[in-house]
Amino acid sequence: MTVKKEVQIYTDGACSGNPGPGGWAAILLYKDAKKEIYGAEKDTTNNRMELMAAIQGLNALKQACKVELFTDSAYLHNAFSKGWLESWQQRNWIKSDKKPVLNRDLWQELLRLASIHEITWRKVKGHSDNKYNNECDELARKAIEELESD
Repeated sequence: MTVKKEVQIYTDGACSGNPGPGGWAAILLYKDAKKEIYGAEKDTTNNRMELMAAIQGLNALKQACKVELFTDSAYLHNAFSKGWLESWQQRNWIKSDKKPVLNRDLWQELLRLASIHEITWRKVKGHSDNKYNNECDELARKAIEELESD
């Protein structure tokens, strides 16, 4: 049995208007290495960008890893830690209020990635004293600026 690499991923999403132009960012930390990735979409929501940050961070991994994923998004964190995803799937992607789950496409991609990696979901306070969360926020906003300047 091979030992999985242990990676930390910090993620954040941002939106200029909601909906509106949005950006996502992820910072991957492995041993002494640090990798920053970010991107933007013209017409999106903050929640979609939070999910996209996690997806892109996990997609950047070249092999199955043991991941500690940090997010300031209660939406993302609670879906995994409080069993929302299991409930949504059991009800055929319908929430308890009988409305369809938003962002189903991104949730399904996150579930696929979660089946590859061993992920521990960590909630951090946004816009606080977490260095990497703050850096992710800056990168996500930079992505929006770059999108809007094109």
